[in-house]
Amino acid sequence: METRIVIPLQALGLEDIPIVGGKCASLGEMIANLSKAGINIPSGFAITTTAYYQFMQQSGLDAYIREQVAGIDFTSLVTLRRAGQRIRQAISNTKFPHDLSAKIIDAYMELSREYGQDITDVAVRSSATAEDLPDASFAGQQETYLNVRGPAALIDAVRNCFASLFTDRAISYRENFGYDHFSIGLSVCVQKMVRADLGAAGVAFSLDTESGFRDVVVINGSFGLGEMVVQGAVSPDEFIVFKPALNGSNMPIIEKRLGVKDKMMVYGESNDQRTKIIPLDRINQQRFCLKDQQILQLSEWVCKIEDYYSQLKGKWCPMDIEWAVDGLSNELFIVQARPETIHSQKEHHTVTSYSMERTGSTLLKGIAVGDKIASGKVNILFSLDKRVTEGTEFKPGDVLVTDMTDPDWEPIMKMAAAIVTNKGGRTCHAAIVAREMGIPAIVGCGNATEVLLSGQEITVSCAEGDEGIVYEGIIPFTETFLDLRELPEIRTSLMLNVASPAMAFQYSHLPNKGVGLAREEFIINNYIKVHPLALLQHKELNDAALSAEIIQLIRGYESEEAYFIQKLAYGVAKIAAAFHPGKVIVRFSDFKSNEYYNLLGGKYFEPEEENPMIGWRGASRYYSEKYSAAFALECKAIRKVREDMGLDNVVVMIPFCRTVDELQKVLHTMKQNGLERGKNGLEVYLMAEIPSNIIMAEEFAAHIDGFSIGSNDLTQLTLGLDRDSSLVAGLYNERNPAVLKMISMLITAARKQGVKVGICGQGPSDFPDFTKFLVEQGIDSISVTPDAVIKTVHAIHEAEAMIHMQEQIPSL
Repeated sequence: METRIVIPLQALGLEDIPIVGGKCASLGEMIANLSKAGINIPSGFAITTTAYYQFMQQSGLDAYIREQVAGIDFTSLVTLRRAGQRIRQAISNTKFPHDLSAKIIDAYMELSREYGQDITDVAVRSSATAEDLPDASFAGQQETYLNVRGPAALIDAVRNCFASLFTDRAISYRENFGYDHFSIGLSVCVQKMVRADLGAAGVAFSLDTESGFRDVVVINGSFGLGEMVVQGAVSPDEFIVFKPALNGSNMPIIEKRLGVKDKMMVYGESNDQRTKIIPLDRINQQRFCLKDQQILQLSEWVCKIEDYYSQLKGKWCPMDIEWAVDGLSNELFIVQARPETIHSQKEHHTVTSYSMERTGSTLLKGIAVGDKIASGKVNILFSLDKRVTEGTEFKPGDVLVTDMTDPDWEPIMKMAAAIVTNKGGRTCHAAIVAREMGIPAIVGCGNATEVLLSGQEITVSCAEGDEGIVYEGIIPFTETFLDLRELPEIRTSLMLNVASPAMAFQYSHLPNKGVGLAREEFIINNYIKVHPLALLQHKELNDAALSAEIIQLIRGYESEEAYFIQKLAYGVAKIAAAFHPGKVIVRFSDFKSNEYYNLLGGKYFEPEEENPMIGWRGASRYYSEKYSAAFALECKAIRKVREDMGLDNVVVMIPFCRTVDELQKVLHTMKQNGLERGKNGLEVYLMAEIPSNIIMAEEFAAHIDGFSIGSNDLTQLTLGLDRDSSLVAGLYNERNPAVLKMISMLITAARKQGVKVGICGQGPSDFPDFTKFLVEQGIDSISVTPDAVIKTVHAIHEAEAMIHMQEQIPSL
């Protein structure tokens, strides 16, 4: 078999990587074993490394290339570029041996007949024999040629693939990772094109690419051929699907984010112009590139591919997959699959966190890649050719700022402290290479090359969630390492307070028993950005500017109501998915009137209150005629998460509920909107933050499943002070004896009624001695901010050890 020049893909398997490379072997493996599972994979054939080696030997190029590579000074980008150019030019000018070309053309004509065409359109992809191994992805290292038609064009594309083994970035990459330039052969994959130029295409990963979280499929896509997504020429649509709920009865799409898709790649008119880039019409720019059923079908296929490769390798094997939708048949296809090579190699019991000592003026925001922070001087590159040949302009430690990168930029990218681009998404070339090299990157900023100035000192932070932020100046930061295996075991349930859905996957690696507090306010404020009543009633307000802003916000959604429900549901679902199957306690919105006023359109619906802190907030809004329509949206969002998405680990919590009668009114309103305590396992918790909640704890307990102490408000109202007032700030103390007595009373009353008690207020996060008090009182769970997990674990352990020791001492 090794002497064969051409082999059909369906005759190949992973054992053939030495002769056909990772792409071809993987496609063959899937065609043979996963087509029967309903996964569509286009036919094709592999040109083996035998053809590559014969071409090199018969042409006499082998010795010449060795001589050129030996002369490269890898500290000089100029010598690398010159040698690479000479090698590629020599390969391109070499005539293809007739015996080799005849076999390749015969296979191509057979493929054309298979599809009922005289000359069919094919993709010609390089497939290096060292790619897709566990320790190196080689992603994008060699070339791909799309819409290749006819024997002459095919042979030219194959020869160009051979030449691409010696692009600057491929030579540099092999040198960087210690691969022998001459132990790597090149195979070529010739595969029938999917007419994605009339449909859509992109990439999918069987894990979260930033945190390594295992339980999701992340899909990026755009209209037209997929090269625009891979190159980062557009900011793609993004979809996230929760894998454990992919059972056919749920719709576990937990996030949909509309990208900036202003252009698309389509077929060109000739072999001289095989593809071209055209503007995307405005209607499709504001439409998601995949329908929900296509998202779910693709996710199911991604899971099947991951399961198959994991079983084959005997360990978890997350996958990096390219997909395409044929615009003629509307069929979905998988066109490539390779093992993911970043997070699959990480040990997630070790946590590294980054934090800045202060923040500075925000210059730019974009999509964060990785979770690191870096500082340096801005170096703006518009043209790689000019800067590289000048030789000294880009210095190690500079921050690379550009429109977008492609694989030719890799020798410079590895010198950069950080990367900032105008375009691209989480799976574009710049993002993939940045992750591989461990460099923080912010992509899709829009106008980074206009806002930033060459030589300007900046700090690039990817440590604040999905959103990356460029700050002005050099800002000191700390890097903290922790081995979670060194933490002591504890009996008290430790939960997390999680405000931002963007950080949920990253925090899921911390020790926890779920989420004790997920605030809807953060999601509404940062993701929805508009007052719910303004969404529902803006057309009646005769405010043209407000309506224009709302219409812009709801792009891609069916209606204003659908926008609020789905955006809130996505935010809640992302947190619920990250900590599944642990409980995730979601608190209904608890904005004060002055906070609601500041939302878009809020001024039309909010009263002016002298003291909003003890005014129209929490439970009193939900059943009010003035607000109940907005609360209905919250209920529908929670119901969507639990019943449609399948995340029934969501528990709801009612804040600032003053009386038992008020609680019953809220429960009735919830029921009217499809949320009924006990139905489908729904649990309802109550924030214990008002003295009446403590005094009437047994009466409240009859209608709920648990209490969660809000120590901030409980302290405020027990001591009779406004926690927003600096004048009485010195009196504010969660550890005041009156507050501690309130907490002790609640735990005693709740235990009597068989109802659990937790705490989600700030106190335990700030004060280890407060944590010890709670453990001594027998609290069921303690929920803290992620940055307080370590000290809280130690505080709980010390308190439990003391209790255990006291229990062992016989009474005298």
